[in-house]
Amino acid sequence: MPARCLVGPVSTTHEVAGERRQLIHLAYRLLGSLSEAEDAAQEAYTRWYALPERQRHAVDNPAAWLTRVASRICLDQLRSARVRRERYAGPWLPEPLPAPDPADRVTLDDSISMAFLVVLESMTPAERVAVVLHDVFDYPFAEIAEIVGRTPAACRQLATSGRRRVSAARSIPVPAGRQAGVVREFRLAWEAADIGTLIGLLDPAVTVTADGGGRVSTLPRPLRGTAEVARYGAAIVGNTAGLTILERTVNGRPGLVTQRDGVIETVLAFDLAGDRIRSIWIVRNPEKLHAWIAHSHG
Repeated sequence: MPARCLVGPVSTTHEVAGERRQLIHLAYRLLGSLSEAEDAAQEAYTRWYALPERQRHAVDNPAAWLTRVASRICLDQLRSARVRRERYAGPWLPEPLPAPDPADRVTLDDSISMAFLVVLESMTPAERVAVVLHDVFDYPFAEIAEIVGRTPAACRQLATSGRRRVSAARSIPVPAGRQAGVVREFRLAWEAADIGTLIGLLDPAVTVTADGGGRVSTLPRPLRGTAEVARYGAAIVGNTAGLTILERTVNGRPGLVTQRDGVIETVLAFDLAGDRIRSIWIVRNPEKLHAWIAHSHG
């Protein structure tokens, strides 16, 4: 993602409208939901066009104005989301993205990986805003301070504490080709319900987290350990007739989707430690699969 600064005039209606993609890029990373990101961007535009024309013309930099407003909308939503997610049925995971996105609504890079988004979920709302705005979009702390209502020094501290969380969770990068190979081996062993091979592909500390949102059956809590995870995978294949497992790009990384009767039911994202799978995130909540269904029909 190229560095952005909030300085520099945007003078025409066309250029203002062209900021929508950037706002969605930002809001998705802040909220972990494409649908909510699109809503936040739309709300920012609604507020912009609700301004009297004289006030709009008085804004030196509409792009900066839209970014500040969208960020504050996301910050408020993150604060209320903490309460909603405490009531959520089972674990809450970010909404997975297919790739390539035909509408190019969100640029895929390391800041879109499921591993990074999951770490962001562990941060306070202010930490998340500081990390995303500064470390991903290169916004100055002075401008972040205006958004979160703290001093630039406090925002720097927020970003530092958030960065520690990212560093603690980060594994050594695995080349995309190698990760794709491991995911393919996992798919083949999963299809064959080959528990021994599955165990060999899993890191001893492997964790599986599943999000069904209370709408479909899935793991009620994270599952840990190679044998437990391998048996769980084999049981799914054995108990689900007509299941098709496909290799797909999930949030810019090699992943899998499952289909039954041509309908996508599950999206799986992976994080590797060396040549072994350290984390598997399973999204089954149908509300989080709309982009995949639309993508498969595109």
